[in-house]
Amino acid sequence: MLTPDGLSSWFQRLHIPEETRITIDRIRSSPPSRRVGGGRSNVSGRYPSQKMGVTIQFESHRVELAGIYEMEHDAEVLEYFDQPPAIPLAYESPNGRPMSVRHTPDFFVIRETEAGWEEWKTEEDVERLSERNPNRYCRNDAGRWRCPPGIAYAEPLGLYYRVRSSADIDATFQRNIQFLEDYFRAGSKKLLPAICENAVALVSATPGIPLEDLLRLSEGTITPDDIFTMIAAGILYVDLRAAALAEPSKVNVFATRETALRSTSNAISHAMPLSAESLRCGSRISWDGRNWDVVNVGETAVALLSDRNLTELPITAFETLIRENRAQMLPVNRDPDADRAIRERLSRASEDDLQTATHRSGLISQYVETGVLPASGVVPARTFFRWLALYRKAEAAYRSGFVGLLPQLSDRGNRTAKLPETSRRLMQESIKADYETLKQKTKYASWVRLKRICEAQAAPVPSYKTFCLAVEKRSAFDQTLKRKGRRASYQVATFYWDLNLRTPRHGDRPFEIAHIDHTELDVECVAGAGHRLGRPWLTLLTDAFSRRTLAFYLTFDAPSYRSCMMTLRECVRRFSRFPQILVVDGGREFASTYFETLLARYQCTKKTRPPAQ
Repeated sequence: MLTPDGLSSWFQRLHIPEETRITIDRIRSSPPSRRVGGGRSNVSGRYPSQKMGVTIQFESHRVELAGIYEMEHDAEVLEYFDQPPAIPLAYESPNGRPMSVRHTPDFFVIRETEAGWEEWKTEEDVERLSERNPNRYCRNDAGRWRCPPGIAYAEPLGLYYRVRSSADIDATFQRNIQFLEDYFRAGSKKLLPAICENAVALVSATPGIPLEDLLRLSEGTITPDDIFTMIAAGILYVDLRAAALAEPSKVNVFATRETALRSTSNAISHAMPLSAESLRCGSRISWDGRNWDVVNVGETAVALLSDRNLTELPITAFETLIRENRAQMLPVNRDPDADRAIRERLSRASEDDLQTATHRSGLISQYVETGVLPASGVVPARTFFRWLALYRKAEAAYRSGFVGLLPQLSDRGNRTAKLPETSRRLMQESIKADYETLKQKTKYASWVRLKRICEAQAAPVPSYKTFCLAVEKRSAFDQTLKRKGRRASYQVATFYWDLNLRTPRHGDRPFEIAHIDHTELDVECVAGAGHRLGRPWLTLLTDAFSRRTLAFYLTFDAPSYRSCMMTLRECVRRFSRFPQILVVDGGREFASTYFETLLARYQCTKKTRPPAQ
């Protein structure tokens, strides 16, 4: 935080007028104007800020917490305050009527060269609000969001008002900041000078060494914790916006930032070594100054396509190009649509389908390696070549030949709709307007209503079985949401089969995220003399990354801050570690002053998940 002398110097350097100084002093001396809550969908919480020396509130861990991470690790930001005093906004409603509201921005930020208010929202929220009233939120000529009434209030004071959206958030940087959070707080005081010198010398000898190789080469002399501490302290340089530290094979380590910039400018080509074994349909190669797509890999020749020009090279000639390094493999970016198609086809496949495809894939792999066809008793030659064609077609389309070998038995037969369009339309309308409502009608009752509607319009009536199948084909989540509400629909929400930068994360390492909660056990305790003691309460602390139980606490007392603090005490006793982020529910014990003071003392971020989730 700025000292009084530092603040006075900042005022003088930027020539801040007296009225603005009074406004800034009032904001700096005022507590947060309100205690935030996450509502029914946002994850709210408290972040222990080293820069500010206090806990900072956030209403959304996807937007506002991301903004806190940006400001916490931005050298240009001197101070930032959450929930500053409300400011007046005056603007016109969509029908032209004047409006005036008291608005509480998310943050007031003091930077090296400016200061002002910042409002952080998701891109979807700003889009919706701009459609509701474009006089409050709109885009400027550069396509960035702005709030004209906020700007009109701030500019006379020499301050700014900015709208920041989720589109401004760098997901890789956020992931790396969370990964290094404990190392930022620990600092480099415990590092021995000899360890730092060895690590810097190793990286200087091989600039841009992958983090995976550095961890392997330094094993036994430098611990991974030491390397990550040096990265956090700036002794070793890693571009935190380039790749995730949790994927060390993709991270390049340099001795200094200048070395990294020189290495990037000197990079001439991204070509990869090529081998005959790595060549597949759909691969891309660079040959004689042109890029070529591999469209077929045969037994005697390789077919290449470039600008609609098809060329076939004998295998022997192609191997000569490889030996002379005249052909290089080009990196191929994964197509997200192709990846989704692969996952969709695999999710629809049954266990028998997967076993069949695995058997066929084994026969094709054996044929590719040896060039010998399977025995006719195993599979007829004509059938095998049909499988091989399907394999190569899928490999070219999806870069995965395996999906082409999945049986398509479920797609056989005449699947043309037998009902006329009018009946199908009435059936869908009936499901949407009558069945998917809070009245929770039975399928039969909704079908009877549909039958009457169809008879009134002289349209063929769908059978009850057809109606039930149509109901089951609709989204289970949307259907449950409309019939039973948000809490019930959460139980059938989409399962995340894979994690990406936009998918809810569960941490990149142990102790990064932990969950704590209570449950009353289904056991009755009885003393020796037959005196009933009642049912005990179990407080459980689990690690989100490893799913391991870190600590538990048993008591006959109802859940309270004492149970929470004793569980954390047991975790520290067992592992000598404190969780970096603690996820709790909306229970009163988790909002206790004692509990929040403990988390702030040990710099643990508290996140409060939405109700019933």
